[in-house]
Order: sequence, then structure tokens, then C-alpha cells
Amino acid sequence: METDKQELREEMKDDHSLEKVPIAKRNMGWLSITNIAFGIATAIFYFQMGSVMALQFGAINALISAVYAVVVAGIMASVIAYLSAKTGMNVNLLSRSGFGFIGASLTSLIYASNWIMYCAFEGIIMVYAVNAFFPSIPKWTLMIFFGLVVIPLNWFGIKQLDKIQKWSLPIFGIFLAAALVVSFNTPSLHEGSVWTYMPEGVQVGGTALLLCIGMQNGILGLMTMLASDYARFLKKEDRKVGSIAIGFVPQIVCFGIMGLLGIWFGVRMLEPNPGVYLVHLIAFGGVIFTIVTQIRINVTNLYSGSLSLANFFENIFNFKPGRPFWVVVTGFISIGLMLGGILDHLTAALTFQGVVLLSWAAILIADALVVKKLLKIGPKFYEHRQKNLYRWNPVGVVSLSISTILGTIAAFGYVGEFLQNTAAFFAMILAFVLTVIVASVTKGKYYIKEETGDIPAEEYIA
Repeated sequence: METDKQELREEMKDDHSLEKVPIAKRNMGWLSITNIAFGIATAIFYFQMGSVMALQFGAINALISAVYAVVVAGIMASVIAYLSAKTGMNVNLLSRSGFGFIGASLTSLIYASNWIMYCAFEGIIMVYAVNAFFPSIPKWTLMIFFGLVVIPLNWFGIKQLDKIQKWSLPIFGIFLAAALVVSFNTPSLHEGSVWTYMPEGVQVGGTALLLCIGMQNGILGLMTMLASDYARFLKKEDRKVGSIAIGFVPQIVCFGIMGLLGIWFGVRMLEPNPGVYLVHLIAFGGVIFTIVTQIRINVTNLYSGSLSLANFFENIFNFKPGRPFWVVVTGFISIGLMLGGILDHLTAALTFQGVVLLSWAAILIADALVVKKLLKIGPKFYEHRQKNLYRWNPVGVVSLSISTILGTIAAFGYVGEFLQNTAAFFAMILAFVLTVIVASVTKGKYYIKEETGDIPAEEYIA
């Protein structure tokens, strides 16, 4: 019993929310890490995305946008995963030298807010599924229950997440197979091929395709950054294959497999909400399927959100109560968002999220591949300790501020329809270019106050 308690205490210490993972602790295989990331990729939210895009903009446009999302997110996530595996840092810590420790804390807060919003979005899907089968249970009661239930499941960190994903995966597979079998044997409400379905007045390409891509961009940034929270635990010999697996497998699953299944179910049932059509297909099994799937993703949402909040409050207020404290805070805020009707603001949230997170990811990639490796500007490594950093680094702060402001203006239609529908991609390219320009102008002056000489050579990026 005492041994079990000691193991649990060690797991809680292994979160490394405020410092890089020590080399000795980077001991997890790429299959285990990919399995954890796989959990977030199997969210029913991606069913809903596929269903909504197919019914509103046509199945072909939804399919093309899925290919775009897999390629763009896969490449960016693989690069960021490798940087995290190489340094033992997630994106919050990787950003500290490029943004300054105060500047990086603001990105941590933005990152945390996105994960908390997703906790609420995914929780609401569970609420609607249960309410569809048990309409007598008030939705507000279900919101509180599902918001609370994931807190203890996230208490002990990365090892606990690995176990939850492994144990729940067979259940997920069984119910998904059941839903597919029933769907195949249920007459489709749409006559004709699912994959060529087009709403009246909608054509392949053009505005409809751009709108689909715009919806994908809202999730692209989050899936790109997700890789870093888990890749930092990869053991040395698994860095290359693990980075590619963590970068591409979740994207193939969420945008490809789950998105395609969403198109299939949505068009056949002519219903965009998976919480409704899964219950219709397999009754109470649909409720169980939804709950298991959404808990799989919400434990990872809570994990990433708690890491980011811990970083923000440590940087700004030197407040370090431990990650479990922030798990509770994240859970309660997500409950508040559900009760406050966050789902009514889904489109605006995804738009802003896509602009900010894709810009941030582009800055990290430009800083590593162009500034550090190609131009040899600034230190060859990443520094995360406050005492060695400036409060602000214009390279990250200026690049993110300008790209976010202009990207948001574009997203809300002030500079034309084309940029409105490609705002996140536009902001991403702008952020990449600005990072190189500002780093060249400042000559890397604000990356680090002084080199300490204690960074292992194997963690050097350049």
C-alpha cells in the first residue's frame, strides 16, 4: 500500500508544469505518447465538424478541407513535437526566450483559455447525449456532473492519462463498430452517394471550400500545439519516429477518420449533432459511447489547460500551488462556461482561436528552423528560467500581436471575403515572416540575458 502511495506521489511530481522534463524522466515510448494524443483525436466533436461541413457546404468540400488540415497540421505538429522531445519543454516553456517570460505568460493564458473552452464544448456534447435519452434530467445538473467527473481522472498526470486512454480505447472501438453496423443497416435519409452530397445552390470549391477550410483552421492550431505537452516525455531513441507519429497520427484520426465518419453519419441521418444521431442509432449505447469518448478527450483538455494556467500564474504572480490545484480551477471554469451558454459563441471562438494559435505555432517554427538554424541568430538552445530571460522579447511579442490583430480584422470581413475565409492561414504566414524580420533587426539581443553554459549539448537546436 505504501509503495502504491509513493508511486502516486511520484506521478504528481512528474508533471513538470513549470520546468523542462529532466533527461532521466524522458523515458516514455512513442506508442504510449501517441496513444495519449490519440485520445483527443477521437473526440465526437470531430464527428460534428464533419457533419456540419458536409450538410452546409457539401461532402466534397468537407473532404478537400480534411486533406488540407491533415497535411498542414501534421507538418507543423511534427516540427513542434521534435522541438519538445529534444528540449523536454512544451510550447509554454519553448516560448519564454522568444517572447520573454512575461510575453510568454500571455500566450500561456490564451492557450489555457482555449483548452478550457474545449472542456466546455466537449462536456456539452455529453450533456446533450444524456438529455436526449433521459430528458427528465435537467441540463444544468448534467453540466455540473460532467464538469466535475473529469477532475479526479486528471489528478496524477501523464501516467494516469496513458492508463485511461489504454483502458477506454477498446470500449470506444466496440461502440464505434456498433454505430457503423447499425448505420449500414438503417435506410439513409439521403438518396444517392454520401460522398457527392451537395446542398442546393452549393458548388465544389469557391466560397464553400474556403468556409470549410476556415472551420478547420479553428482547430488546426490547437492540434498543432497539443503535441508538445506529451512529446516532451519521449525517450531519446524515439524522438524522430515519435515526433512524426505524434504529429501526424492525431491529425489523420481527427480530421481524416473522425471527420469522414462525421460526413457519413451526418449525411445519412441528415443531422449535424452526433449527440442526437448516435443515440438514435444505438440508443443507450450511443449515450455510453458519447460519454466514454468525451471523457477520453476532456482529461487531455484539462491536462493541457492546467499546465498553461500553472505557467501563467508562476510567471506573473510567482504563485505555485501545484498542477492539481489548476485542474480543479480549470474544471470549475469549464462548468461556468457550459452553464453560461458558450456553445452559442462557437464560431467566434474557433475563428479567434485559429488566428492566434496558428500564428503562435508559426512563430515557434520560424524561430527554430530559420532564426536559430539557418540565420544563426540568438542562442542555439531554448532557455526557460526567468532569471536568465528578459521580460519581453519583441521577436515573439511583435510578431504575434501584429499577425493576431490583422488576422482578426480579416476574419471578421473588413478586408474582403477571401481573407475573411483564410484569416488564420493569412495570420500564420504573416507571423512566420515577421518573426524572421524582427529577429534580424534586433539581432537576437532579447532572447537571453547571459549564457549559463549548463544547457546539455544534446538539447541544442542549432
